[in-house]
Amino acid sequence: MGLDRQLFYAINGWPDSWSPFFFVLSELTKLPAARVALVALVIGLVIYKPTRVATVLANVSWLLANETCDQFKAFGKGLRPNVELPDVHVRVAHLTSFGTASAHSANMAALATAFWLRLGWKWGLPWAILAFLTGLSRIYNGVHYPSQVLLGWGVGCIVAFLIVRLYEGWVRSRNVEPASGS
Repeated sequence: MGLDRQLFYAINGWPDSWSPFFFVLSELTKLPAARVALVALVIGLVIYKPTRVATVLANVSWLLANETCDQFKAFGKGLRPNVELPDVHVRVAHLTSFGTASAHSANMAALATAFWLRLGWKWGLPWAILAFLTGLSRIYNGVHYPSQVLLGWGVGCIVAFLIVRLYEGWVRSRNVEPASGS
């Protein structure tokens, strides 16, 4: 059995008593009240001028990271452990779609990276911890292998890094005086 499956079984086998904690990390955004709370949080962070740009970039990043993961799933067609393995503890709805890259993990990593790059570690670290725990939740709940979570984290970090750097380059280009004779 490969390292990916060994690590999967180790995390997936954690006590069922931890299920409520990991369920919240994995499934909370599917509840209407949670979505309203998240929209309120985003509005608050956009209204608060010091976090405005980071919040917009973070939201663009997670949308693009999510879409990138969907493309990985469409073309990579990696099976989820709950589809492939007979003895998985599935603690959420049984998913049959491909699980090549964890979009949950990518989305949270994108948020963490954008906030970290724009606002520093004090804003980035809480999101990074949340991204780490969200990735663990996907393994614990039986719907992703560790490698799929790692790929998701990588996608989220890379997408957010590119979005933030593109924005910063765009801002720099707007502030440069044209050369004489141009």
